Amino acid sequence: MELRHLQCFLAVAEELHFTRAAERLHIEQSPLSRAIRELEEDLGVRLFVRTTRSTRLTRAGQLFLKHVRRVFAAVEQARDSVQAVANGFDDQLRIVLSDSSARLRLPALLALWRQEEPEVEVRLYEAPLSQQIRGLHDGLYDVGFSLTDDVGDGLIAHPLWNEPLVVAVPPRHPLLAYKYIPQEELLRYPLVLFDPQAYEGHARLVDRLLRRLDQEPLVADRVSSLDLMMTLVSAGLALGLTGLSQVLASRESGVVARPMMGQVPRVITYLLYLDAVPSEALTRFIERASAVESPACVEPVHESRFDLEEDVEP
Repeated sequence: MELRHLQCFLAVAEELHFTRAAERLHIEQSPLSRAIRELEEDLGVRLFVRTTRSTRLTRAGQLFLKHVRRVFAAVEQARDSVQAVANGFDDQLRIVLSDSSARLRLPALLALWRQEEPEVEVRLYEAPLSQQIRGLHDGLYDVGFSLTDDVGDGLIAHPLWNEPLVVAVPPRHPLLAYKYIPQEELLRYPLVLFDPQAYEGHARLVDRLLRRLDQEPLVADRVSSLDLMMTLVSAGLALGLTGLSQVLASRESGVVARPMMGQVPRVITYLLYLDAVPSEALTRFIERASAVESPACVEPVHESRFDLEEDVEP
């Protein structure tokens, strides 16, 4: 088995079409088909079911695809590490983000890190939570940010920062009459929530809150970005549920963050890393991350954007 076999397999597996895969690889279809046959003979299994009308992966092919993607991710990481050394860095820190966690705090943290650790190169990646967990176990990443500590065995979930879960309310909305929004009032209006595949940790948190209510919420849409959520809220099409810092970081004017009445879960950002002795660079990064505060915590916030004294009704 050679790397070219894996490259051919990956192209066909992603395109599910031999002609398009050959064009993607800039080769003829004949050597591509030959490479797939050689790979299947080497593995002793069929990876594709091919007919005159379609090409699909077998169950063995689906499993193999997961491993092949990890191989190429590892190759890319190795290339990055070598280039970091060639560019004069002594070490490298690979950071992966999920759920748009650390959105407001990360710039300050990275600026501090660059100032104090100029010899360590930082590489940033973004991935769904499940992919982040696999990457940490496989050594593709050194540390990750997540909004959940439910990450299974072998990883440490170190709580860093927490903030209130708030309602993002459009301008001139009836709920702005409340300083603290009753949770049952949320059910009278459509909600825009994050897609659980893209924002798994955040979705778990919101689902836990909504399950406590007596009736099913009206979900207008599920989105894969904060910008789209805030756009829908600003247009008056729905209410949003997200962390305070994300509303404050939004570029949509007029969107107001309102706290909810009663017991509300807090949005906690966790730092994820392997349950093993961390490297010296990672140890220093954990210490600096724990010391960084959000601008929302240390700077005054205009009351038209947010008015919160406690997380519960006074």
